[in-house]
Amino acid sequence: MKTEEIRKLTIDKIEEEIEDAREKLMRMRFQIATGELKDQNLPRTTRREIARLLTVLREKRAEPKTEGEA
Repeated sequence: MKTEEIRKLTIDKIEEEIEDAREKLMRMRFQIATGELKDQNLPRTTRREIARLLTVLREKRAEPKTEGEA
């Protein structure tokens, strides 16, 4: 998922995506240990995706609220 797409998501949806990506990474680690995962680069890209999600989440939480928002 690209950063531009992540920025369009709500905070709750970003948190769900982070949880899903972390579970995906855990499954990949097991697949590497058992020799099932052929593409050794997938965990790296997943870690980077998690980092992007966390960065955008932090940005959204740091944004000052406008008068129209509660």
